[in-house]
Amino acid sequence: MFPSLAALRDAARDLPPPDEIAAAAVAEHQAQLTKPPGSLGRLEDLVAWLARWQGQRVGAAPRLDRIDVLVFAGNHGVTAQGVSAYPAAVTAQMVANFSAGGAAINQLSRTAGAGLRVIPLALDRPTRDFTGAPAMEEREFLEAVGCGFDAVVPEIDLLCVGEMGIGNTTAAAALAAALFGGGGARWAGRGTGVDDAGLARKRAVIDAALTRHARLLGDPLALAAALGGRELAAILGATLAARHRRIPVLLDGFVSTAAAAPLARLSADGLAHALAAHVSAEAAHRTLLDELHLAPLLDMGMRLGEASGAALAVPLLRAALACHTGMATFAQAGVANKEA
Repeated sequence: MFPSLAALRDAARDLPPPDEIAAAAVAEHQAQLTKPPGSLGRLEDLVAWLARWQGQRVGAAPRLDRIDVLVFAGNHGVTAQGVSAYPAAVTAQMVANFSAGGAAINQLSRTAGAGLRVIPLALDRPTRDFTGAPAMEEREFLEAVGCGFDAVVPEIDLLCVGEMGIGNTTAAAALAAALFGGGGARWAGRGTGVDDAGLARKRAVIDAALTRHARLLGDPLALAAALGGRELAAILGATLAARHRRIPVLLDGFVSTAAAAPLARLSADGLAHALAAHVSAEAAHRTLLDELHLAPLLDMGMRLGEASGAALAVPLLRAALACHTGMATFAQAGVANKEA
């Protein structure tokens, strides 16, 4: 899919624009519905956002007929540094749990009326410990990005992205620190529940990684390869594919947001087609959303990953669309509007 970082960089900068005509049509229809202008708040904005990124469909509203939840899984060599409360074997065990239908994301996807696909990425070959070497060489990184890109089918109306990978909050924190400044103290959280000693190790690991890879600062894609993981790279690829295929995206928690963040550093509107489904309880997620100027839809104190927050936000989008398509206009209901 991408033969080089340069080719990927070009794809991340040559982006289709929003369809403002479709968004304006939504706004025009909203103005005729039996409610005071703007009284549904962000619900109205959500429908316009769907229209803006799905594109204009003559005589038709945005739709949410087919939604995909993609969960990418990867393992991280940095777990050797004692940065996680769980062993790396849990990644594969949880992938098996997803396949058996026993995880939270299985229930949330079903409730949201969304399809779920779990994509493990070389779980038997963890990335390198990035305190000693780049987590991935360029070829490995591009392969993972391509896997995510190819996983997005053009026919869907909405994409939810999430991840599973023991150690990946450390990778996400290191990447966020490299992209937005600050060290381990600013970006490291407790992840799966490390104690104070584990948190101190995590901060030190991040600082060591920033020192080792300092020469890459200013190159978002090289940083994503050096500090990230295969599942993070796949999320970047899937988010980029969605933009090129005019599919709006719901980002999950801290790891998913950090994974997609290089797109925003490569292009000012690189994540304009994406919304933050929620703000997680992972300490730095709100900080990262502030850096990206993303306002979360939900704040439920969650920190699970798995695209759980993204799936939970889908019914909110369905409610917004139901109001837009199901409400009567002033003329239909025989109700006097403000100007009557």
